[in-house]
Amino acid sequence: MKRVSLIALAAVLLSPPALAAEPGAHITGIGGVFVTSKDPKALAKWYRDVLGIALEPWGGAILRYDAPGHPPMALWNAMPENSDEIAPSHRDFMINFAVDDLDAYVARLKAKGVAILKVEADKTGKFAWILDPDGTKIELWQAVTK
Repeated sequence: MKRVSLIALAAVLLSPPALAAEPGAHITGIGGVFVTSKDPKALAKWYRDVLGIALEPWGGAILRYDAPGHPPMALWNAMPENSDEIAPSHRDFMINFAVDDLDAYVARLKAKGVAILKVEADKTGKFAWILDPDGTKIELWQAVTK
């Protein structure tokens, strides 16, 4: 999926929330991202040491929606199998992390020896892409602030 369609999706998400027409329970947001790894402890250590994600004693992390500078939403989007949006990863998903200062974050990653695949900006914000040790593509996003 091209960035243009993600921009349209973000515009819809930034509008007042609309719940499904069905009465009853509704999805209110992303509750977690769960990945598999041949070495989950080493992968968690990389996310802690390289990306700066604070790990909890149980081994995962809590990423709060109400953290300062966090965008007011999280996106979910299904892409075609042959989409180049996730390349060069061979995983079936990509993780997007919101950051408060993309330039400083990219500089910190470079200092830690992380290869930056690409950096770009559009009207929704600034983006950078990297791969984790398992080859999962990570999109870093600094949202435009109003």
